[in-house]
Amino acid sequence: MNATPLQDKTLEQLARKRAGAKMGWYIHATVFIIVNILLAVLSAMSERHWAMFPAFGWGIGLAVHGFVVFLVTGGGGLHQRLVQQERERLDLQRDPW
Repeated sequence: MNATPLQDKTLEQLARKRAGAKMGWYIHATVFIIVNILLAVLSAMSERHWAMFPAFGWGIGLAVHGFVVFLVTGGGGLHQRLVQQERERLDLQRDPW
């Protein structure tokens, strides 16, 4: 089945949106690592070791962000597999005559 130009444009937009979401998560993860290394160094120089608290809270946010990007919105393929399964079910229900 050949794709029409409209489908090609829609696929391009979807691909760009997913790539942007993944890139956003990679940037988020990089900033998380850099900032938390800096906080760990500052924490090590003080009497109290407090850096684990912001790292833990931010880590939860980073994990949720990754879950949404890679699993829920289709970046990881789960959404795409579910959509494909539904397409197949609908095709089976279609009257062949």
